Amino acid sequence: MYKGIIFDFNGTLFFDSEKHLEAWREFSKRVRPYAFTDDEMREYMFGRTNEDILSYLLGRKPEPELVEALGKEKEAVYREMCRKDYKNTHLAPGAAEFLNYLKENNIPMTIATMSEKDNVDFYIEEFKLARWFDIDKIVYADGSVAGKPAPDIYLKASKILNLDPKDCIVAEDAVSGIEAARSAGIGKIIAIASMESVDLYKNIPAVSQIIKNFNEIDRNIFKLKCNI
Repeated sequence: MYKGIIFDFNGTLFFDSEKHLEAWREFSKRVRPYAFTDDEMREYMFGRTNEDILSYLLGRKPEPELVEALGKEKEAVYREMCRKDYKNTHLAPGAAEFLNYLKENNIPMTIATMSEKDNVDFYIEEFKLARWFDIDKIVYADGSVAGKPAPDIYLKASKILNLDPKDCIVAEDAVSGIEAARSAGIGKIIAIASMESVDLYKNIPAVSQIIKNFNEIDRNIFKLKCNI
């Protein structure tokens, strides 16, 4: 029985991994002669901060001002792709129904994402996230937490929920994010196969369940407040 849940966002609540791939491919060609490969994306992009990704892309640790400038340029490319593909810019299958259940039963929940503020603000407005989440409790890449696979972001999120990590569930799609949750001592890790194959997650011991639709999550795994 678990008391709360923490969601990654990109590739989890919003199946946008392909858009990030396209945006980084497009942007990386502006920085070096050729685009990111799929293998590079999987190894150096998913679950990482823009600083981490740009450090790899540039081959050195960039100055904070350069990280901010290049990061904003790339994220602007990504958000424009989302706006142009409006019919596919929606929450993941079953997510709204699942979030409604959590809200109705007062189950503590938040988002822990390595997205930066401009993107988080875009998601809050685009998906009307205030319907379910306390916006002030969303954890994002504000410079205070290390990128995944470091456990920091999930430790911070569980602390914000006033819960022990072992009493929390984490929903994640990135291998680096799953490792972050494992390192944080999260009680149950649910892998979201939004872009990667189910087989990829079958080989990760820390993963308790693999889903493609949030309706696949058993509601009975939560310890409701009335039973505490």
